[in-house]
Amino acid sequence: MSTDTTAAVTGTTTAGAGPAPDTGARTPEAAGVITDARGRIDDLDGRIIALVQERMGVSAVIQRERIASGGRRVNLSREMEVLAHYRDRLGKPGTALAMTLLELSRGRI
Repeated sequence: MSTDTTAAVTGTTTAGAGPAPDTGARTPEAAGVITDARGRIDDLDGRIIALVQERMGVSAVIQRERIASGGRRVNLSREMEVLAHYRDRLGKPGTALAMTLLELSRGRI
């Protein structure tokens, strides 16, 4: 394996000075694991953002149809169901996440 390839895999510099400082790791092996895991997290974050954007689009359709039929823009009982679902699955921080998703999907009320 070339020095450049090793550096990319293990997080070490091409001078072999040790692990990449931005990982916080103290060994090249740990730096490699962290670098790989961060790549996975970046991929997951991209997928999560795409799903949130998709959710926003679906919510816009629901709001448009509800308003066109004479209803209100927001259905508070449905929002309470969403909040409870996230809280039940993720605990108290799930409620904050659900609130953020609801705000992104319908705007502030």
